Amino acid sequence: MKAKPAQHPGEVTFELNYKDDSLLAAASSAAAKSPFNIKHILVPIDFSDCSRKALDYALPLAREHKAVITLLHVANPGYSGGVYGGVDYAYLERSATDEAEAGLAKVAQEQIPEDVSAVTLVKIGAAWEEIVEVATMLPADLIVISTHGRTGLKHVFIGSVAEHVVQRAPCPVFVVREQERDILAA
Repeated sequence: MKAKPAQHPGEVTFELNYKDDSLLAAASSAAAKSPFNIKHILVPIDFSDCSRKALDYALPLAREHKAVITLLHVANPGYSGGVYGGVDYAYLERSATDEAEAGLAKVAQEQIPEDVSAVTLVKIGAAWEEIVEVATMLPADLIVISTHGRTGLKHVFIGSVAEHVVQRAPCPVFVVREQERDILAA
């Protein structure tokens, strides 16, 4: 390999011969290697703008690592008494699941580009418990989750799903706050 001055100041031209192929291959493979082995990213979606923001953060990671994204919605059917006091649990769960599946399909269609693999999943139950269970089952290499940043009495009564997930997840958790400085490139 020979280096020669180029036409423009500060630039160099390299002349290569056939013996330099191994050098070029080593240089290009070292640059493309990532120290992270991310193959499956779990993104819980509650259909808020904040959870869509978390998906925006997960997409470049999935693209860079050729990882699969699982969009998870945990439905809480809100069991309550019917007109005559009876509750049709199966109907409520089926209705909540159908509504969530349609919502996830819409999110996937609107936000996930064709070059990123994604699947959708709906569970019924307590959000943080189902998120941790699904992360363990997949197994997820990373969870990208949003938090609404509730404080005070709202935090005491509603709790923080993200906080419970961070404490119990079987993998690293990337938490995206609703109000924060974005780090995504335009």
